[in-house]
Amino acid sequence: MFEVAGRLSPEWQPLIACMARISRLTWTKDTRSGLWKAHEEVAYYACQIQLNAAAFARAVRSHWGIENRDHYVRDCVLGEDGSRIRRKPGLFARLRSFALNLLRANGAENVRQSLYANAPNLDGVLTYSVT
Repeated sequence: MFEVAGRLSPEWQPLIACMARISRLTWTKDTRSGLWKAHEEVAYYACQIQLNAAAFARAVRSHWGIENRDHYVRDCVLGEDGSRIRRKPGLFARLRSFALNLLRANGAENVRQSLYANAPNLDGVLTYSVT
């Protein structure tokens, strides 16, 4: 993490207080060879308030927690990316969010399992879920 004072052009200085360079190391498995390969990804984050390194790390992790908890579930479990709906897709996105919020409000930790358990019994969707 580094301060941006004196490093930015004057029009950006009032908007950005600090920046961080974060590198992530991920391992992916090659399906042909069965070997694991390391991939490093570098991301830059800008912040409007001055934070220390620990607070900045918490903020970045919180951001990715939202991504993993909401958007990933909507894309993979609820099939949002594969949807063929072309008329009023925003309405169906809200319905997916509503369904996800209902399951989470009822204590569902595994959304896929809760959807599977509630699929044959539509009366129970609003009252209970399987965790």
